[in-house]
Amino acid sequence: MSTDIPDVGGISIGILGGTGDQGKGLARRFALAGHSVLIGSRSAERAQAAAASIGGSVRGADNPAVAAEADVVIVAIPWDGHRSTLESLRTELAGKIVIDCVNPLGFDKQGAYALTVEEGSAAQQAAAVLTESRVVAAFHHVSAVLLLDPEVDKIDLDVLVLGDDREATDTVQALAGRIPGMRGVYGGRLRNAHQVEAMTANFISINRRYKAHAGLRVTDI
Repeated sequence: MSTDIPDVGGISIGILGGTGDQGKGLARRFALAGHSVLIGSRSAERAQAAAASIGGSVRGADNPAVAAEADVVIVAIPWDGHRSTLESLRTELAGKIVIDCVNPLGFDKQGAYALTVEEGSAAQQAAAVLTESRVVAAFHHVSAVLLLDPEVDKIDLDVLVLGDDREATDTVQALAGRIPGMRGVYGGRLRNAHQVEAMTANFISINRRYKAHAGLRVTDI
């Protein structure tokens, strides 16, 4: 892999939907890596409680405040509120790198399955809504259980990073690499985000069958 990785150490990170396990887990790991982290929620009180449960440099506020203040914003909200939340934050997110890690999934008695998204994927929907932001797809297959586990020092997996803006994808790859054991790997243009989001259903099936917290490693790079 290329060693020309940008320095992202001083970047502040906002996490919309940061009160869920995935958001809290990413907040915890980025705080441990030395970043200023802001957790967002529709309720400032819930966000502040979630931030207090993590401690360190993590703060909580409502979604608009987090979207406005953070340098880079991660979208970790439930799929059913994805479009409406982003539509309400267009102004605050203008000009920023927005990392979408939302997986549009359904669940029935046979398990998880990918949902059809009109725009092609959650990340493409984000790009269609946030026309003045630089949308990148990443962090889809990271186990919240491992992120939150204080006994786990390293998260051994690759994060597929997709987007149409080279500077933005380079930045997100570098951010992934700030978490010990993790590596950001460029995975193509945003139009290829659907299969990455959909693959989460496969990982859920793997984890249920093997009672694991499986991740992805890309060989030969």
